[in-house]
Amino acid sequence: MECSVKMNSPLNIEVKNLDHLGIVAGIIDEIGLVDQINKIVGQHPQEKVSAGQAVKAMILNGLGFVSGTLYMFPKYMDGYACEHLLGEGILPEYLNDDRLGRVLDQLYLKGLSGIFTLIALAAVKKYGVDLSSLHLDSSSLHLHGEYKTSLPK
Repeated sequence: MECSVKMNSPLNIEVKNLDHLGIVAGIIDEIGLVDQINKIVGQHPQEKVSAGQAVKAMILNGLGFVSGTLYMFPKYMDGYACEHLLGEGILPEYLNDDRLGRVLDQLYLKGLSGIFTLIALAAVKKYGVDLSSLHLDSSSLHLHGEYKTSLPK
């Protein structure tokens, strides 16, 4: 287990976990996900947490606290070295359900498929993924016609 140590004074040491999230945060930084999201969604100078930082936080959250609701998000992040993972000045209480919900709404309005494609292509470029062969999941089932039910119409 990795940890981040913040020394406020020689007698007051604060220890916060990074766990596996430090590796994932590093990969997110390498592909430039935060900047890409910020360019797509835009930024307001009064925001304490940019849309890209909120997305990064949600990705990290999804790797450890998947059954938690959005209002529990600050409590989850309180146990981690939030500033180390997300950026200087980012405190857990800034990652509240209102901010995260607004970011999710903005992403939806901008088009999730296009955003995913841009981020995936950035990862492909950064890590030199060979695209000479691809896998397409064709296991989806499609049904045409009417269902026969005993319920009245």
